[in-house]
Amino acid sequence: MASKAEEIDVDGVKVRFTNRDKPFFPKLGSKGTKGALFDYYLSVADRMVNLLRDRPVHLQRFPDGIDGEEIYQKRVPQKHPDYLETCLITFPSGRTADALKITHPSAIAWAAQMGTVTLHPWQVRCPDTEHPDELRIDLDPQPGTGFVEARTIAVDVLKPLLDELGMVGYPKTSGGRGVHVFLRIATEWDFIEVRRAGIALAREIERRAPDAVTTSWWKEERGERLFIDYNQNARDRTFASAYSARKTPIATVSTPLTWAELADADPDDYTIETVPDFLAGRDDPWADIDSNAQSLLPLLEMVKADEEQGLGDLPYPPSYPKMPGEPPRVQPSKKVAANWDEDGNPVKDA
Repeated sequence: MASKAEEIDVDGVKVRFTNRDKPFFPKLGSKGTKGALFDYYLSVADRMVNLLRDRPVHLQRFPDGIDGEEIYQKRVPQKHPDYLETCLITFPSGRTADALKITHPSAIAWAAQMGTVTLHPWQVRCPDTEHPDELRIDLDPQPGTGFVEARTIAVDVLKPLLDELGMVGYPKTSGGRGVHVFLRIATEWDFIEVRRAGIALAREIERRAPDAVTTSWWKEERGERLFIDYNQNARDRTFASAYSARKTPIATVSTPLTWAELADADPDDYTIETVPDFLAGRDDPWADIDSNAQSLLPLLEMVKADEEQGLGDLPYPPSYPKMPGEPPRVQPSKKVAANWDEDGNPVKDA
């Protein structure tokens, strides 16, 4: 039987909450209920709002817990509480939607009430949804690699490279096996330019650790190496937000860390049960991120240098329209040279 509805005061806003005892993370028993997830999000809501303020956010929902149906929701329902705000976003297809805009802890509480496990923010802030203010680096382990390899490349290769460039990155666990690093940037460049800057940075990491890192979009070419998913900087590609829970049996959390903490981190140490106490005894390592809007010029110089060496764009995801200068979007083992022109477009009669 469903538990009766509660009305929770969230910083002066009344948020309706139901089904507190519903299992969401069954392995955790009473510590993995919808109520436990809701209480966790209330405990970190202020920090989340600081990082997500005015961002459009998608919701990864599991209304019946992580073993039930998954709903990836990009649009706010037409019937929604008056306290919610929305933001108009444009997808690669040209279609638009009113996404959830985070402005107050009540928006995060509402998301938890809707069965949201993970919040996925865009790298822009409303109303200027055409110019990212974040460059995001995704160190994504492939089969045969894991978190240890991701943190090693982050600490031993990426961090020194950023230091050389005079740039500051803010790392966090992904909540899974990967590592995410965010760079706050000035809103002077569009998605295409930010993505190309991310490609240049990824290529330099690959050059410095070719046996451990790859930028190949094609899985058949990656081997047992970390993939730097440069396409996470494309329009409508989102990351789990800092402090978001993840769909794992123990309810891990994507947790901001210092670089020193990352060097010895274990992602399973950060869960909806442990993170609130962990945060209570330390300074926020991302506290100054918004005061550090960095220039992309060092990375754009790297883009130029790559182009002079014949290294142009890399493939977009298959759902995106063909982009100018993009290479053929076909996996290498299936590519027949005669079927493609020098610009990477299919030959119509092939």
